[in-house]
Amino acid sequence: MLRECFVMVMTHYMELLAVNQPWNLILYMAIPVILAETIAVSELYLLYTRALDGWVRQINRWAGILVGIYFSGITVTLLVTAVGPLSASGGWRGPIDVIAVGFYLLGVVPLGGLALLELGVVARERSPWERMKIHAGLVAVFLVVAHVAMIFGMLDPSLAWAGAMEGMGHGGHN
Repeated sequence: MLRECFVMVMTHYMELLAVNQPWNLILYMAIPVILAETIAVSELYLLYTRALDGWVRQINRWAGILVGIYFSGITVTLLVTAVGPLSASGGWRGPIDVIAVGFYLLGVVPLGGLALLELGVVARERSPWERMKIHAGLVAVFLVVAHVAMIFGMLDPSLAWAGAMEGMGHGGHN
């Protein structure tokens, strides 16, 4: 009975990263985060130096294009293989689980925006500095969205339903 009190349920976000080690962690976390951090760090350099060209700008540009395309693929894959089936079967583990996965997938908006900006699909008529402001804003939005996903992803999803979970065999407290 004491052992049941300490059973923790993982969010689907955390479970995705934990299974098939180390591949899921690399594919779904390391690659996008390394690219996003490369963009964030190079963005700081570019904003500080006001450099609009050079090798740091090229790294920033290509990382933006690559992460936008890559994360779009991740989003489509997870919508088809996880979100759809979980929604159809009622397999979500509560609101914390939905928030963690939802915010993770919401990362496609700023990352896709970065790729579209770098490819000249959007804001093409804007000045280089106006595009840089948009770029920095998209980086900031991604960092917020990703951190919300990580924070909720690390929570025990049963915390949101602690009262409703009692007696249901889901690790609720007796």
